[in-house]
Amino acid sequence: MEAVLAAAVALLDEAGASALTLRALAARLGTGVGSIYWYVSGKDELLDRAIDHVLGGVLAEIDGQAASDDPIDDLRVMAVTLFDAIVDRPWLGPHFMRDLVDRGNSLRLYEALGQQTLRLDLTPRQRFHAVSAIVGDVVGSAADMGQEPPEEVLDGAVNREEFLGRYAEMWRELDAEEFPFMHDIVDEFDGHDDKEQFLAGLELTLAGLRLQAGPGAGA
Repeated sequence: MEAVLAAAVALLDEAGASALTLRALAARLGTGVGSIYWYVSGKDELLDRAIDHVLGGVLAEIDGQAASDDPIDDLRVMAVTLFDAIVDRPWLGPHFMRDLVDRGNSLRLYEALGQQTLRLDLTPRQRFHAVSAIVGDVVGSAADMGQEPPEEVLDGAVNREEFLGRYAEMWRELDAEEFPFMHDIVDEFDGHDDKEQFLAGLELTLAGLRLQAGPGAGA
């Protein structure tokens, strides 16, 4: 089963969820489609198990990280670990919550994040909203970063900085009275670092969580 899952993940990494078929997997393994049915009932189960396999590695990495005295610091480390995993595998983001109803690694990761909020003075609703916001930040930002670059960037006609620069120049030409915000941030947008942008958004979420938890949060 380990070889089947490793081959399935390799197909997903190469071309996304649409490329994961039993026929393609059988060809990758040098076997017949019928033999794949010894392990899974069909494509849906195969995708579920591939997701669980990858998230198991993320969970193992999180479990191996030393806990601190500050649950919000621990949430930050966990969130960045999950973010990096999804950026490396863009197909994973849209499917992260797919198996939350089962006792798989999606549920265990959600639980691991949630357990950190149990260390804070929050209501159940606040904990639910906090974990939902963190997961939303992570998955949304990572999925956005993991999208395939525009064709002209892929084929080398322009680099990323030049591509962003085109938009920046268009924004600079906007009427400053009608679009004061765009003029204010355009220099920050031009050539910005995507991960830095994610980390800044995560910090806003965590800072709000710390305020909500009140004095002594993380002590």
